[in-house]
Amino acid sequence: MTSGSATESFRAARDFLLRHRDDYAAAYEGFSWPRPERFNWALDWFDEIADGNARTALHIVEEDGREITVSFGEMSVRSDQVANWLRDRGVRAGDRILVMLGNQQELWMIALAAMKLRAVVIPATPLLGPVDLRDRVDRGRVRHVIARVADTAKFAEVPGEYTRIAVADRGAADVPGWLDFEEAFSAPGHFEPDGVTRADDPLMLYFTSGTTARPKLVEHTHVSYPVGHLATMYWIGLKPGDVHLNISSPGWAKHAWSNLFAPWNAEATVFIHNYTRFDAARLMAEMDRAGVTSFCAPPTVWRMLIQEDLGLLRTPPREVVAAGEPLNPEVIETVRREWGVTIRDGFGQTETAVQVANSPGQLLKAGSMGRPSPGYQVVLLDPVTGEPGAAEGEISLDLSGDPVGLMSGYHGDPERTAEAMAGGFYRTGDIGARDADGYITYIGRSDDVFKASDYKISPFELESALLEHEAVAEAAVVPAPDPVRLAVPKAYIVLAEGWEPGPDTAKLLFEHSRAVLAPYKRIRRLEFGVLPKTVSGKIRRIELRERTAEGSTAEYVEGDLR
Repeated sequence: MTSGSATESFRAARDFLLRHRDDYAAAYEGFSWPRPERFNWALDWFDEIADGNARTALHIVEEDGREITVSFGEMSVRSDQVANWLRDRGVRAGDRILVMLGNQQELWMIALAAMKLRAVVIPATPLLGPVDLRDRVDRGRVRHVIARVADTAKFAEVPGEYTRIAVADRGAADVPGWLDFEEAFSAPGHFEPDGVTRADDPLMLYFTSGTTARPKLVEHTHVSYPVGHLATMYWIGLKPGDVHLNISSPGWAKHAWSNLFAPWNAEATVFIHNYTRFDAARLMAEMDRAGVTSFCAPPTVWRMLIQEDLGLLRTPPREVVAAGEPLNPEVIETVRREWGVTIRDGFGQTETAVQVANSPGQLLKAGSMGRPSPGYQVVLLDPVTGEPGAAEGEISLDLSGDPVGLMSGYHGDPERTAEAMAGGFYRTGDIGARDADGYITYIGRSDDVFKASDYKISPFELESALLEHEAVAEAAVVPAPDPVRLAVPKAYIVLAEGWEPGPDTAKLLFEHSRAVLAPYKRIRRLEFGVLPKTVSGKIRRIELRERTAEGSTAEYVEGDLR
């Protein structure tokens, strides 16, 4: 298949979903994934829709009032410049580039440029510290790093022979040993690829938390995310000309879902409002001014939004969605009453696009995530027999349908990949229940991973960090209920000999947590005591979860001890 026919098949699939955006039955029954042998989304799709296109592709409003707009045509030319400049600095097809930037225009230009070069992007949140970065550089076999000037010092503790490129907030980046990214915009504005892009070539590598000591490394191809997120576009309800706001931090898969592929698949504008501290009134004012038509936010943001007067938003978005964790009914009802729209839920993972969702125009059932997305055959596997067709079981994808929007595997870990895809099904590790109409309700994780403020937390990682402190003999981390973040990490600690429980020791451990963990992973509550265990010596986290849910007067809270 030529690149021209690849573009045509992609457009045909996209347009089919647009035509049936309010008709789930027709969309689900009639949709089929485009399956090009060769496809480069940046070259074969984005550059095609950007040719001569003066409409806004990216609109960023900073907290201080600065504003940036980049048209589709300008984004195409600038990404060509970046691709040419990076190639001149040694970036080759297959090279891994760790990109650690905020929501700034360079992030989108680099993403497109890397695709054009057939380089592999490893997205990284600026929240990461040297320990996490060493792991990513090592296991990701990183050849090049692109980071904000403010974060370059972190890499002094990250050994490796990799190109260092610094991106300044304004003006030139003058960091010893680092190349200045601003020089890229003096490169030629026309890019010629030096080879073909196969559909199964690697495109992105995402580190995502699991129950083991180290995060999993999820590999996506040039079709699994770009093409797979046609389903995400359908779920959100995006149309050409829309202005889409998705609140998500770079470095996480949801950012690629809804700040890159889904909106630009639809030829919509990506709108960003940057802030250091969430201000609901300011956000709604900017949404009004920018004419936001679709809005996606994690439940944490929704819960903070309803604390403000939602009537401040004069023109509510046409589409509103949430993902990451279940929303409580109070939030949904408040938004429906004030804005006249209903928040629609969706379910997916770093490993996939959106698998289950409430799509536009459909009957919504309270508490349900909706029905399988077009292109996915979702089954529930019986927790005992592993057979499909259970009324309640593990949410899984039938691989006989060859879903395009699924990772190629866990990079460098064939055993884990084989386990996740055993028996002809991709197993999500999440439990759900299906009703007679095919609607699926989320039950919970089948392992101990939990989410706090939309960030996935692995207890094992946090426990390992706590055990580095000499005062800690044993540790177990579970989620503790929180009215805003839904949950925060709580640690149960068994102290080493010679240490006494009390506020002084708790304060030391909170300080240790702040020093060694990224902010979203920090221990927020702590309690000393004996850990409940099975006869084989395994910690019974379910018992700790139940104890935590009941509340305790013996716990210490981080903010109270500062």
